[in-house]
Amino acid sequence: MPTQIFVNLPVKNLDKSIDFFTQLGYKFNPQFTDETATCMIVSDTIFVMLLTHEKFKQFTPKAICDATKNTEVLVCLSCESRADVDEMVRIAVDAGGTTYKEPQDHGFMYAHGYQDLDGHIWELIFMEPETVK
Repeated sequence: MPTQIFVNLPVKNLDKSIDFFTQLGYKFNPQFTDETATCMIVSDTIFVMLLTHEKFKQFTPKAICDATKNTEVLVCLSCESRADVDEMVRIAVDAGGTTYKEPQDHGFMYAHGYQDLDGHIWELIFMEPETVK
């Protein structure tokens, strides 16, 4: 079985976060969803656990970072095209997210991103196929 990744993120309002990411086209695993958490499916091997602050605190003795003021993690996901990067950012902003910088075109790679409702940064990239080996 391939290695799976579960990114755990604290959210202030689980229902609003589910609505936000639903608008971005993500689905959720009901088997791992209750009033304190949900499992957002990114791919067959990538999942994001959105956890209420109370639930998140059960997993760490450290304080929860205010992602609107500090950055603890930057989630980066690949997209199929430059247009997909721009479309996902547009949908995120329309759903209440924000951008934090202008798109970056590095020739071989195109990047842009958004901040979700809690300020977590989601970087989206498209790599030109001939540059990926």
